[in-house]
Amino acid sequence: MHPALQLKQLLSSGRIVQAPGAYDALSARLVERAGFEAVYMTGFGATASRLGQPDIGLLTQTEMTGHARDMVRAVSVPVIADADTGYGGPSNIERTLHEYVQAGVAAIHLEDQLAPKRCGQMAGIKLMDARENERRLRCALAARGDAPLLVIGRTDALPAAGIDEAVARARRYQDAGVDLVFVDGIKRIAEVEAVARAVPGPKVVSIVDGNETVALTAADLQAMGFSIVFYAVTALFTAARAVEQAMRALRERGTPADVPAMSYADFSDVVGLPHHQRLDESFG
Repeated sequence: MHPALQLKQLLSSGRIVQAPGAYDALSARLVERAGFEAVYMTGFGATASRLGQPDIGLLTQTEMTGHARDMVRAVSVPVIADADTGYGGPSNIERTLHEYVQAGVAAIHLEDQLAPKRCGQMAGIKLMDARENERRLRCALAARGDAPLLVIGRTDALPAAGIDEAVARARRYQDAGVDLVFVDGIKRIAEVEAVARAVPGPKVVSIVDGNETVALTAADLQAMGFSIVFYAVTALFTAARAVEQAMRALRERGTPADVPAMSYADFSDVVGLPHHQRLDESFG
Protein backbone atom coordinates (compact mmCIF):
# COMPACT_ATOMS: atom_id res chain seq x y z
CA MET A 1 0.00 0.00 0.00
CA HIS A 2 1.28 3.49 -0.83
CA PRO A 3 2.54 5.34 2.27
CA ALA A 4 -0.04 8.11 1.80
CA LEU A 5 -2.82 5.55 1.78
CA GLN A 6 -1.32 3.97 4.90
CA LEU A 7 -1.39 7.37 6.59
CA LYS A 8 -4.98 8.01 5.51
CA GLN A 9 -5.95 4.64 6.95
CA LEU A 10 -4.27 5.51 10.24
CA LEU A 11 -6.05 8.87 10.35
CA SER A 12 -9.41 7.26 9.61
CA SER A 13 -9.04 5.07 12.70
CA GLY A 14 -9.67 8.05 14.95
CA ARG A 15 -6.46 7.44 16.91
CA ILE A 16 -3.90 10.21 16.99
CA VAL A 17 -0.85 9.44 14.84
CA GLN A 18 2.38 9.89 16.76
CA ALA A 19 5.23 10.82 14.41
CA PRO A 20 8.59 11.35 16.14
CA GLY A 21 11.06 13.45 14.21
CA ALA A 22 13.91 11.69 12.45
CA TYR A 23 16.99 13.61 11.35
CA ASP A 24 18.34 10.94 8.98
CA ALA A 25 17.62 7.45 7.65
CA LEU A 26 19.19 5.73 10.67
CA SER A 27 17.08 7.64 13.18
CA ALA A 28 14.02 6.92 11.00
CA ARG A 29 14.76 3.20 11.38
CA LEU A 30 14.98 3.63 15.13
CA VAL A 31 11.62 5.42 15.20
CA GLU A 32 10.02 2.55 13.29
CA ARG A 33 11.84 -0.03 15.45
CA ALA A 34 10.32 1.56 18.56
CA GLY A 35 6.86 0.76 17.19
CA PHE A 36 5.69 4.14 15.92
CA GLU A 37 3.35 4.12 12.93
CA ALA A 38 4.80 7.17 11.18
CA VAL A 39 8.01 9.19 10.95
CA TYR A 40 8.34 12.96 10.70
CA MET A 41 11.23 14.22 8.55
CA THR A 42 12.09 17.37 10.45
CA GLY A 43 13.75 20.18 8.51
CA PHE A 44 15.40 21.29 11.75
CA GLY A 45 16.98 17.86 12.11
CA ALA A 46 17.81 17.52 8.42
CA THR A 47 19.71 20.82 8.47
CA ALA A 48 21.54 19.87 11.66
CA SER A 49 22.53 16.41 10.43
CA ARG A 50 23.53 17.43 6.90
CA LEU A 51 25.15 20.80 7.57
CA GLY A 52 25.62 21.09 11.32
CA GLN A 53 23.80 24.42 10.99
CA PRO A 54 20.58 25.96 12.37
CA ASP A 55 17.20 25.72 10.65
CA ILE A 56 17.22 29.05 8.81
CA GLY A 57 16.40 27.93 5.27
CA LEU A 58 19.88 26.75 4.27
CA LEU A 59 18.90 23.44 2.65
CA THR A 60 17.73 23.49 -0.96
CA GLN A 61 14.73 21.72 -2.46
CA THR A 62 16.89 18.97 -3.96
CA GLU A 63 18.72 18.40 -0.67
CA MET A 64 15.45 18.13 1.24
CA THR A 65 13.76 15.84 -1.26
CA GLY A 66 16.86 13.67 -1.50
CA HIS A 67 16.91 13.43 2.29
CA ALA A 68 13.25 12.42 2.23
CA ARG A 69 13.86 9.79 -0.43
CA ASP A 70 16.60 8.16 1.63
CA MET A 71 14.36 8.12 4.68
CA VAL A 72 11.43 6.59 2.78
CA ARG A 73 13.70 3.81 1.51
CA ALA A 74 14.86 3.05 5.05
CA VAL A 75 11.44 2.41 6.62
CA SER A 76 8.12 0.76 5.84
CA VAL A 77 5.95 3.28 7.72
CA PRO A 78 4.68 6.59 6.26
CA VAL A 79 7.08 9.54 6.24
CA ILE A 80 5.66 13.04 6.73
CA ALA A 81 8.12 15.57 5.34
CA ASP A 82 8.89 19.23 5.89
CA ALA A 83 8.72 21.05 2.55
CA ASP A 84 9.52 24.52 3.94
CA THR A 85 7.87 27.23 1.81
CA GLY A 86 7.86 25.29 -1.45
CA TYR A 87 11.19 26.85 -2.50
CA GLY A 88 9.97 29.65 -4.76
CA GLY A 89 7.05 30.64 -6.96
CA PRO A 90 4.26 28.54 -8.50
CA SER A 91 6.58 26.63 -10.83
CA ASN A 92 8.92 25.83 -7.94
CA ILE A 93 5.97 24.68 -5.85
CA GLU A 94 4.79 22.42 -8.66
CA ARG A 95 8.25 20.87 -8.95
CA THR A 96 8.46 20.49 -5.16
CA LEU A 97 5.21 18.52 -5.15
CA HIS A 98 6.37 16.31 -8.00
CA GLU A 99 9.73 15.64 -6.31
CA TYR A 100 8.13 14.68 -3.00
CA VAL A 101 5.60 12.46 -4.77
CA GLN A 102 8.46 10.68 -6.55
CA ALA A 103 10.31 10.37 -3.25
CA GLY A 104 7.36 8.37 -1.91
CA VAL A 105 6.50 10.46 1.14
CA ALA A 106 3.02 10.23 2.62
CA ALA A 107 2.53 13.92 3.37
CA ILE A 108 4.28 17.28 3.28
CA HIS A 109 3.68 20.56 5.05
CA LEU A 110 4.08 23.98 3.45
CA GLU A 111 4.48 27.11 5.56
CA ASP A 112 3.61 30.79 5.19
CA GLN A 113 6.94 32.44 5.96
CA LEU A 114 8.91 34.89 3.86
CA ALA A 115 12.55 34.17 3.07
CA PRO A 116 14.77 33.65 4.90
CA LYS A 117 12.51 31.17 6.69
CA ARG A 118 13.39 29.83 10.11
CA CYS A 119 12.35 27.28 12.69
CA GLY A 120 8.90 28.01 14.10
CA GLN A 121 10.33 28.20 17.62
CA MET A 122 12.70 31.05 16.69
CA ALA A 123 12.16 34.80 16.91
CA GLY A 124 12.17 37.05 13.86
CA ILE A 125 9.68 35.17 11.67
CA LYS A 126 8.28 37.23 8.77
CA LEU A 127 4.91 36.19 7.42
CA MET A 128 3.71 36.00 3.85
CA ASP A 129 0.38 37.65 3.08
CA ALA A 130 -2.32 35.12 3.97
CA ARG A 131 -4.13 35.50 0.64
CA GLU A 132 -0.91 34.95 -1.28
CA ASN A 133 -0.15 31.82 0.72
CA GLU A 134 -3.67 30.54 0.12
CA ARG A 135 -2.98 30.79 -3.63
CA ARG A 136 0.29 28.94 -3.14
CA LEU A 137 -1.49 26.14 -1.31
CA ARG A 138 -4.05 25.92 -4.10
CA CYS A 139 -1.12 25.68 -6.52
CA ALA A 140 0.31 22.79 -4.49
CA LEU A 141 -3.03 20.98 -4.50
CA ALA A 142 -3.34 21.42 -8.26
CA ALA A 143 0.22 20.17 -8.76
CA ARG A 144 -0.54 17.10 -6.65
CA GLY A 145 -3.22 16.00 -9.10
CA ASP A 146 -4.31 12.43 -8.45
CA ALA A 147 -1.14 11.49 -6.56
CA PRO A 148 -1.77 9.94 -3.13
CA LEU A 149 -0.04 12.65 -1.12
CA LEU A 150 -1.49 14.61 1.80
CA VAL A 151 -0.85 18.36 1.90
CA ILE A 152 -0.65 20.06 5.29
CA GLY A 153 -1.04 23.83 5.47
CA ARG A 154 1.29 25.18 8.14
CA THR A 155 1.13 28.65 9.62
CA ASP A 156 3.90 30.29 11.63
CA ALA A 157 1.69 33.21 12.59
CA LEU A 158 1.49 32.33 16.30
CA PRO A 159 4.92 33.67 17.35
CA ALA A 160 4.85 36.43 14.73
CA ALA A 161 1.30 37.79 15.04
CA GLY A 162 -0.53 36.00 17.85
CA ILE A 163 -3.10 33.28 18.32
CA ASP A 164 -6.01 35.05 16.59
CA GLU A 165 -4.06 35.48 13.36
CA ALA A 166 -2.77 31.91 13.56
CA VAL A 167 -6.29 30.54 13.93
CA ALA A 168 -7.62 32.73 11.12
CA ARG A 169 -4.88 31.53 8.78
CA ALA A 170 -5.40 27.88 9.70
CA ARG A 171 -9.10 28.17 8.89
CA ARG A 172 -8.34 30.00 5.64
CA TYR A 173 -5.97 27.22 4.60
CA GLN A 174 -8.65 24.65 5.41
CA ASP A 175 -10.98 26.52 3.07
CA ALA A 176 -8.29 26.32 0.38
CA GLY A 177 -8.63 22.52 0.52
CA VAL A 178 -5.57 21.23 2.39
CA ASP A 179 -5.90 17.86 4.08
CA LEU A 180 -4.74 19.04 7.51
CA VAL A 181 -3.60 22.29 9.11
CA PHE A 182 -0.66 22.88 11.43
CA VAL A 183 -0.18 25.86 13.75
CA ASP A 184 3.54 25.82 14.55
CA GLY A 185 5.50 27.74 17.17
CA ILE A 186 3.40 26.54 20.10
CA LYS A 187 5.20 26.78 23.43
CA ARG A 188 2.42 26.83 26.04
CA ILE A 189 -0.40 24.45 26.94
CA ALA A 190 -2.87 27.34 26.69
CA GLU A 191 -1.89 27.75 23.03
CA VAL A 192 -2.51 24.07 22.33
CA GLU A 193 -5.93 24.40 23.96
CA ALA A 194 -6.73 27.56 22.00
CA VAL A 195 -5.94 25.90 18.67
CA ALA A 196 -7.94 22.82 19.66
CA ARG A 197 -10.99 24.95 20.46
CA ALA A 198 -10.84 27.32 17.50
CA VAL A 199 -9.66 25.14 14.61
CA PRO A 200 -12.07 22.37 13.59
CA GLY A 201 -11.21 19.36 11.47
CA PRO A 202 -7.96 17.43 10.97
CA LYS A 203 -4.98 19.21 12.51
CA VAL A 204 -1.38 18.70 13.55
CA VAL A 205 0.42 19.78 16.73
CA SER A 206 4.15 19.80 17.41
CA ILE A 207 5.43 19.09 20.93
CA VAL A 208 8.91 20.53 21.37
CA ASP A 209 11.27 19.36 24.10
CA GLY A 210 11.99 22.01 26.70
CA ASN A 211 8.64 23.79 26.83
CA GLU A 212 5.61 23.13 29.01
CA THR A 213 3.64 21.30 26.32
CA VAL A 214 5.64 18.13 27.06
CA ALA A 215 3.22 17.64 29.97
CA LEU A 216 0.51 16.75 27.43
CA THR A 217 0.28 13.06 26.53
CA ALA A 218 -0.81 11.68 23.17
CA ALA A 219 -4.11 10.74 24.82
CA ASP A 220 -4.58 14.34 25.95
CA LEU A 221 -3.95 15.63 22.43
CA GLN A 222 -6.29 13.07 20.91
CA ALA A 223 -9.03 14.13 23.30
CA MET A 224 -8.50 17.73 22.16
CA GLY A 225 -9.10 16.69 18.56
CA PHE A 226 -5.61 16.60 17.06
CA SER A 227 -4.99 14.05 14.32
CA ILE A 228 -1.18 13.98 14.24
CA VAL A 229 1.46 14.91 16.81
CA PHE A 230 5.08 15.58 15.89
CA TYR A 231 7.90 15.15 18.39
CA ALA A 232 10.23 16.97 16.05
CA VAL A 233 13.47 17.23 18.01
CA THR A 234 13.33 14.52 20.69
CA ALA A 235 15.56 12.06 18.83
CA LEU A 236 17.92 14.80 17.63
CA PHE A 237 18.42 16.38 21.05
CA THR A 238 18.84 13.08 22.90
CA ALA A 239 21.28 11.78 20.29
CA ALA A 240 23.33 14.98 20.40
CA ARG A 241 23.53 14.86 24.20
CA ALA A 242 24.47 11.16 24.19
CA VAL A 243 27.28 11.68 21.65
CA GLU A 244 28.53 14.75 23.51
CA GLN A 245 28.69 12.83 26.79
CA ALA A 246 30.31 9.79 25.17
CA MET A 247 33.00 11.90 23.50
CA ARG A 248 33.71 13.74 26.75
CA ALA A 249 34.11 10.44 28.58
CA LEU A 250 36.33 9.04 25.84
CA ARG A 251 38.51 12.13 25.92
CA GLU A 252 38.83 12.06 29.70
CA ARG A 253 39.41 8.32 30.14
CA GLY A 254 41.22 7.46 26.91
CA THR A 255 39.00 4.41 26.33
CA PRO A 256 35.39 3.74 25.31
CA ALA A 257 35.22 0.81 27.74
CA ASP A 258 32.71 2.36 30.13
CA VAL A 259 30.73 4.45 27.65
CA PRO A 260 27.08 3.25 27.40
CA ALA A 261 26.56 2.19 23.80
CA MET A 262 24.62 -0.17 21.58
CA SER A 263 26.42 -3.42 20.84
CA TYR A 264 27.82 -4.18 17.39
CA ALA A 265 25.26 -7.00 17.03
CA ASP A 266 22.32 -4.79 17.99
CA PHE A 267 23.46 -2.02 15.67
CA SER A 268 23.85 -4.50 12.81
CA ASP A 269 20.27 -5.56 13.40
CA VAL A 270 19.06 -1.92 13.27
CA VAL A 271 20.69 -1.31 9.90
CA GLY A 272 19.40 -4.59 8.46
CA LEU A 273 22.61 -6.58 8.13
CA PRO A 274 20.86 -9.99 8.60
CA HIS A 275 18.77 -9.34 5.47
CA HIS A 276 21.90 -8.76 3.38
CA GLN A 277 23.61 -11.80 4.87
CA ARG A 278 20.64 -13.93 3.81
CA LEU A 279 20.87 -12.50 0.30
CA ASP A 280 24.56 -13.34 0.16
CA GLU A 281 23.95 -16.86 1.44
CA SER A 282 21.25 -17.45 -1.18
CA PHE A 283 22.76 -15.76 -4.22
CA GLY A 284 26.31 -14.74 -3.47
